[in-house]
Amino acid sequence: MEKFISFVVVLGVAAAVFLQCAAAQTVHVVGDSSGWVVPQGGAATYQTWADNNKFVVGDILTFNFATGEHDVVQVPKESFDSCTSANPIGNTITAGPANITLSDAGNHYYICAVGQHCQFGQKLAITVSGSPGAAAPSTPMQPDSSSSGVFASFLVSLLPIVAGFIF
Repeated sequence: MEKFISFVVVLGVAAAVFLQCAAAQTVHVVGDSSGWVVPQGGAATYQTWADNNKFVVGDILTFNFATGEHDVVQVPKESFDSCTSANPIGNTITAGPANITLSDAGNHYYICAVGQHCQFGQKLAITVSGSPGAAAPSTPMQPDSSSSGVFASFLVSLLPIVAGFIF
């Protein structure tokens, strides 16, 4: 009976680790390897990037840029369309890289307010869904290569060793 209880405990720990990884947020690096820059392809560059990603409450946007060269300002749609930072939502982020946690569902708009960067296409519009189950992805999910995924894999790989000591 004692071995059975130990097995159930080990199984419970494995399930908890698995569920934590399944519920973890996704970190989206805006612009992928290009980062947050004035795009050569204009505004369509970031729109294409956004169209190829699925955003859910709790996810994190990472804007990679050099401090002093760019900034990130969340703005309402009207300010996004006219490239003005006169009505910011929150503070302007001037130090890069910048991480923004998506805390609510709906449309979110971000611009760079440095010079004419926004007019040249350095702006991002995304739609955030309310929960991971709200909309099924149209393409299969890629394996998580984030540090939390690696850590979870490490913990799961230790389970047979722990089980060997218990049994």
